[in-house]
Amino acid sequence: MALNVKNMSVVRGARMAGAAAVAAVAIGLMSTGAAHADTFVPLPDGQKAGPGAVVSRTGESVLISPSLAANGAGRTAWVSGTVTADVTGVTKEGEAGPWNGATNDKGTNNSSTHGVSRISTGYIVGCQVDITGLGGSIGASMDLSGPSVSGSLTVPVSAGQVKFVGVSGKDIKKNGKYSVQYQDTQLEVQNCGGYAQARAYTVVEIVGDNYSKTTLYGQPFSIG
Repeated sequence: MALNVKNMSVVRGARMAGAAAVAAVAIGLMSTGAAHADTFVPLPDGQKAGPGAVVSRTGESVLISPSLAANGAGRTAWVSGTVTADVTGVTKEGEAGPWNGATNDKGTNNSSTHGVSRISTGYIVGCQVDITGLGGSIGASMDLSGPSVSGSLTVPVSAGQVKFVGVSGKDIKKNGKYSVQYQDTQLEVQNCGGYAQARAYTVVEIVGDNYSKTTLYGQPFSIG
């Protein structure tokens, strides 16, 4: 009888030790998962009608990843979306204008695309700055006629700073529909020790006899 009691005590102790080990492993896995969990954020569609163009954004989403270094100053956002411009305001096919500036030069009259009609899209990234109501002229902040960039974009941004990051773009030669699509483009935010925000922008500039600029902003989202 005493032998059975002893055996039962051994078995009970073994079960308790095993349960404790399983619990410890489970807690370890949960901690690892919490440290490296990705967050998927679907974002709403948007549309804006401007002079000579209707700009829309569909299927936008972001996958937010914490820094693998766990230092709080770096994080990564994988952005996807499609932007479309329905253009009706081009006056002449391939026109380089506008020509109606003070010196009759190409690219005058507030064009930031060096005289080429263009659709450009990208992201505004801010570190410890509320970019919810950010507006104004994007053309004054960045060169919208530069080469399109895709794949991986590194954004060093310090507290209080805002960066405009171009993702892709396309020249507009004549009236019609123009689409730009990007999939899992990496925005790697560095040097931001506080909270970071981002929001999409799309700009359509039409140059020629009549100049126009239409800007569509996306919904701001947190990058942690």
